[in-house]
This record gives sequence, structure tokens and C-alpha cells, in this order.
Amino acid sequence: MPPRRSGRNANAAIADVPKTEILSAASKNDIKSENTEVPKLAANGIRSKAKADSGSSEDVDENEGEKKAVDIPKTAKTVNVKKEAAVVTKEKAPVKRKLKQDEDKDEEDKEEKKVTKKRKTKEEKEAETMPLVERTLVSTLKRAVHIGAHVSGAGGVQNSVNNSSRIGGNAFALFLKSQRKWVNPPLASEARDQFKALCKEQKYDASKFVLPHCSYLVNLAQPDEEKANQAYGCFLDDLKRCEQLGIKLYNFHPGSTGGNPRPEAIGRIAAQLNKAHKATKTVITLLENMAGAGNVIGSTWEDLRDIIALIDDKTLVGVCLDTCHTFAAGYDLRSPEAFKETMDGFDKIVGLPYLKALHLNDSKSPLASNRDLHANIGTGFLGLRAFHNVVNFEPFQNMPMVLETPTEKKDAKGKTVEDPSTWAKEIKLLEGLLERDPESKEFKEEEKRLQDLGADERKKFQGQADKKKQDVLKKGQKTLDSMFKKGSAKKGKKATKENDGEDSEDGGCSH
Repeated sequence: MPPRRSGRNANAAIADVPKTEILSAASKNDIKSENTEVPKLAANGIRSKAKADSGSSEDVDENEGEKKAVDIPKTAKTVNVKKEAAVVTKEKAPVKRKLKQDEDKDEEDKEEKKVTKKRKTKEEKEAETMPLVERTLVSTLKRAVHIGAHVSGAGGVQNSVNNSSRIGGNAFALFLKSQRKWVNPPLASEARDQFKALCKEQKYDASKFVLPHCSYLVNLAQPDEEKANQAYGCFLDDLKRCEQLGIKLYNFHPGSTGGNPRPEAIGRIAAQLNKAHKATKTVITLLENMAGAGNVIGSTWEDLRDIIALIDDKTLVGVCLDTCHTFAAGYDLRSPEAFKETMDGFDKIVGLPYLKALHLNDSKSPLASNRDLHANIGTGFLGLRAFHNVVNFEPFQNMPMVLETPTEKKDAKGKTVEDPSTWAKEIKLLEGLLERDPESKEFKEEEKRLQDLGADERKKFQGQADKKKQDVLKKGQKTLDSMFKKGSAKKGKKATKENDGEDSEDGGCSH
């Protein structure tokens, strides 16, 4: 329906003029109608087409243009104004039509580009819905890559399966119960059955690619008998839950010496493991390597070797390597040469056959900082090349690789919330590193983009690491000065005692 014309002002103006001039104006108005009817129809036709193509309307602009053609000031002569209006309309209407045609063509081009951009080929759609295990079966890989994340099992362990599927993982980790409580309700049979059914439905092999994590409360090196029994009870309860769920891998932190001699602490860990292995049948307990803070056990290959050496049934023990912890403990993974040296050292001291799983985390803190600070993939001090080395290392393939990277973000209200889509992006990122040339332009651009994202954080923690080194040097100098300083024996003993106390605090994070 064409827009309504507003002629009220024009009629009011004509009422004040002589009849002869009205007749003359009427004849001129006929001229105007004759000259402008075709452009008007053409414009309406174009507008209808624009509505059909883009759903938009230009009625407002056209009404404004028509008002200019019919509004007549009372002080002007009607005939002259009408004549000028007719001439102006006759000359400008085709220009207006041309502009609208150009605008409509531009809109059509934009719409066409939008549609073309969103279109995906059949192959692309199939690739997105294809399970990760199938997508990673590329020609040069002998085995598939299994990448996932430590997902939530809140509301029941069965929920972890769907949470993993949503981020596109084909392996995952979870807590089998609250990691902050010593005592939890037993595993419900409904949750157990649903977990198994969902794993089967969504093609997760729970015996190979599901990696539960032990409670943070457990310390198997605990010297106090009562606390040791409490830790063992919590640990064994998890192993029995694994057996009920058909899970065969279980990851845990070895423990802390608590200031006691390390060999004794290692002996207590091994004794607790031997007891747990006899109480269960199928679960392989995996020692997670640690960052090296304070009295924590497991930050060196030698610690892991010494624990394994004391295990009676070595088929029930293994290792889970955490990339952040490895780097923080002083083992470099960044260049192909450094990566090879680190893995050769592990194989020589511990043995690659014991390696059963990986935790994939970048590091906010620099090499050998002994700080357990996880960063998103490619943004930390490890960088993208380290993870290129990891996913393309054949012995790591066909074992669960689990992300424990940060997922927190600020919502619209400034509140910190979890965003699991971070893991979905990182899974695709890691998958894309398979068979990729690290010297290619695309790789270097992605590497730089990720490093730029983490630049401020790396600067912050590098500064902390540098300060710590300076503090250590100052302490060392102070100790040397106290050795040669003249004074009473009592004063010397006091200085030594103070220095010993300071050194004991220099351990960093105990996580």
C-alpha cells in the first residue's frame, strides 16, 4: 500500500489565492502529476522489492521527500511555487530512483555475502559431528589421540559423560565424590548404571579414557597413624567406585613429607598403595608428577622411580604427567630438542611403559619456578610449540590427555563464572596441531596471538620469579656474611637459626 500523502498545508495555501491563480495552479499541478507518476510507481516497485528481499521499508524517507514537494509557504505565489516544485520533482525523481536501485543492489549483495559466509559444505558438517577419535585418525598416526578435560560430575557421576560430550572431548577426568570431604554417601546404583549406559551410547571406553582424580585431602605419606588411616579409607573408597563404574585408571598426588625424611615418606606411600592393590583387582593407580613446591613428593623422576620400585604388583601402578608441573619442576618441553631430552630422561629413570595419562596445562610461571600455576594452552611460558611436541609424540597417543586449564570469566554483572566452552576451543586447537608444520605462517600467527593474550600475566609472574631469585641471593650472601662475622657464639647461633627458618619457607605453592 503506497504511503498517504499529506495535502492539508497545500489546500490551506490555495484557499488564500485568487481563482485565476488557482486554475493556473491546477493546470500546473496536472503537469506535475503527469511528469512524476512514472518515477513514483517505479519507486514504489523498488520499495516492494526491497521489502521482499530484506524485510526493510523506506516509507519514512519517501514521505519526507513528498512533503517537500507539496508544502507551500503562504508568503509565496502559489503558481510559481507549484511550478518550481514540479520542475524539481521532475528532475530529482529519476535520481532518487537510481539511488534506491543502487542501495537495493548493495543490500542484495550484502545478503548474498552473508548467506555465502554461513554456508558449510557437507564434508565440513560431517567433520564437526564426527567423534574426535575418528577426526584424529590421520594417515601418519598409528594410533588415535584422545583429548578432553576435567569436567563436572555435580549431581551424579553420570552427568560427567554429557559434560564431556558437550565440549567435544573423547576422554575426560572427574571427581567421583566431593573432593573436599572425607566421608561421602555411597555410589548410587542408578548413577552407576546411567554412567555405564551413557559411556556406551556416546562411545567412551571408560576402562581406557576416563581418568578420575583423587581428593585433594589425601596424603598417603601421612606419618600420623590416625590421619593415615583416614587418608587410606578415602583413597580406597575411590578405587572401589572405579571398579563399580568400569574405570581402570585413577590419578592421585603422591603426598608430602610433612618435614619428615623423604625416604621414609616414600616408603609410607608405597605401603599404602600395596595395601590398596590387594583390596582391589583392576584399577591402576597413577602417580602424578608435581611442581616441586615445599615438601611435596613427586617433582623429580627419581621420586617416581623410588615409589614404583617398592610396589609389589607393578602392573597396578603408573604415572600421569602434568605438562605444567613438569615445566615448573625444571623439565623443558618447548623445543623439539628439549622435549626429547626430557622424555629420554623420563624413559631412562622411570620408564615410558609406566606412562599412562597426561594433564595438559600451560604454565603461568617460568621454567623451574616450582609453582603450580596452570595457564590456558599457548598463553603461558610453555607456548604452543610445546603442545605441538606433545600431541605429535607417538607414545602419548592412545592415552587420555586431560585439560585442567582455567575456564573462569566475568559475566555481564562482573561475577566470575565457569565457561566450559574454553575447553571446547582448546580441544580443537590441540587437534589442529596434529601433522601441522610449526614453521608455517598460520602456525606462527596463532602462536603470536596466544602469546599476546597471556603477555601481561607472564610479565607479572616473571617479575615474581626474578624477585624470588634476588631474595635467595640476598639470603645466601647474608649466610656467608654471618659465617665470617665476628661476634659471640650465641649471636652466631641466633643468626643461623633465623636463616634456617627463612629457607624453610622458600617453597612456593604447596598444591
